[in-house]
Amino acid sequence: MKPTADLRSYLEFLESKGMLRRVRAEVTPVLEIPEILRRIMYKGSGYAVLFERVKGHRGFRVAGNIFCSLEAVREALGVERLEDIGERLFEPLKGPPPLGIGGKLRSLGEVLSLGRYMPRAVGRAGFTANVLEGREASFHSIPAFKVWPKDGGRYLTYALVHVRDPVRGVMNMGVYRVMIAGEREGVVHWQIHKRGMQAQQDSVEKGENRIPAALVIGSDPGTLLTGAMPVPYPIDKHLFAGVVRGEGLPVYRLPNGIHVPANAEIVLEGYIDLEDLREEGPYGDHFGYYDKPSRLFPTFHLERVWHRDEPIYYGSVTGKPPLEDVVIGKFAERIFLPAIQTLLPEVVDIDLPPHGVFQGMAFVSIKKRYPGHGKKALLALMGLGQLSLTKIIVVVDHDIDVHDVNQVIWAVSSHVDPQRDVLVVPHSHTDELDPATPTPMYGSKLGIDATRKLPEEYGGREWPEEVAPDPETVRLVEARWGEYGLD
Repeated sequence: MKPTADLRSYLEFLESKGMLRRVRAEVTPVLEIPEILRRIMYKGSGYAVLFERVKGHRGFRVAGNIFCSLEAVREALGVERLEDIGERLFEPLKGPPPLGIGGKLRSLGEVLSLGRYMPRAVGRAGFTANVLEGREASFHSIPAFKVWPKDGGRYLTYALVHVRDPVRGVMNMGVYRVMIAGEREGVVHWQIHKRGMQAQQDSVEKGENRIPAALVIGSDPGTLLTGAMPVPYPIDKHLFAGVVRGEGLPVYRLPNGIHVPANAEIVLEGYIDLEDLREEGPYGDHFGYYDKPSRLFPTFHLERVWHRDEPIYYGSVTGKPPLEDVVIGKFAERIFLPAIQTLLPEVVDIDLPPHGVFQGMAFVSIKKRYPGHGKKALLALMGLGQLSLTKIIVVVDHDIDVHDVNQVIWAVSSHVDPQRDVLVVPHSHTDELDPATPTPMYGSKLGIDATRKLPEEYGGREWPEEVAPDPETVRLVEARWGEYGLD
């Protein structure tokens, strides 16, 4: 099927699959909607919800749990495998270089085909149907959530924060929580390791204290997911959204010069004042704890509110897993596997366990070829992009299914001598939200080499032979199974 064009067509797709429920009772976005959504997620109910009557926000609707199924996301994006998305970027670079003219032309065609993913400037956008400016523009018109009782206020929990990179000019589009601090102010919580914070630091170094920005709410699923993806700098996020969508993203230029997805439901236009630094939080995050940062964050100043007729606000909720971010994290795991394998060819598969909160733990299988290969893979993964924020990494052999936690436990129990195979890296950078580290952003990492050891790693001995049944006896039992009277 053709990828869905916007949030509305995606919701229609989910409804056609029996995966959308409509709530017509009046509900409030302050605690009530988040509580409803969490209950649905914790029950494992595989459906999205559209709240059609939102208290205090006449004309607005609210969508939640839209990433309720990884299979539905795959189908909505029109791919057979999610890994196919990642391979769109890397397949043209693999294989031997062409020698003949025919092969060179084919190779050129493959490279040029990347052009279909480029963003496309358009002159019209649905959200221009309504615009509020000056004193009419207000954060309070948006049905933003208060997710937990002790949160510092109401939050935009899935706004695509748009700022242009001050060095390379590429578009940054990240999902950062935004705490509403007044009619026209919102505190932008971008973490120290994220591209938004890099743009802030680079702007300050250039002597700029104000950067044009836009907060985008609601778009097609590919673009929404791209906002949460750890796309390596300096790849343009709009370009990557085109890769995920399978076609270029239509973008509309706002008066402040920022291009935003033309299919957005709501756009908040303004600027981020890098000198207006404020406290943020507390906020109940995905670790299941209230996060109250010790540092200050810049403030977004609202100038215009744009929205479609009868706009749909999309918000996510956080808390202890498993919630909607399980699907978002698994999506990232699958589409970035080809990139990891391009940089580390020994990697066979990877699993980010949902209850490991994605940044907390990773299981990785490798095709081991030489002594020390397990530790080599561990060290490489600890320094690779978003995986560098992972606290605990376990490396296993290629025949271990990393998606079966019991197989991983067996490998750790059977293949690990702690004094030889456990690697602790002290005094390292960590996920800024990790509640376990006494100093935010600074802690340690743990690597476990649970591969079978080669003689050089095993005191010169061969690794023990694993048990296996006698093939002839297996055939005999299979042939006679019905005679045994067993299930």
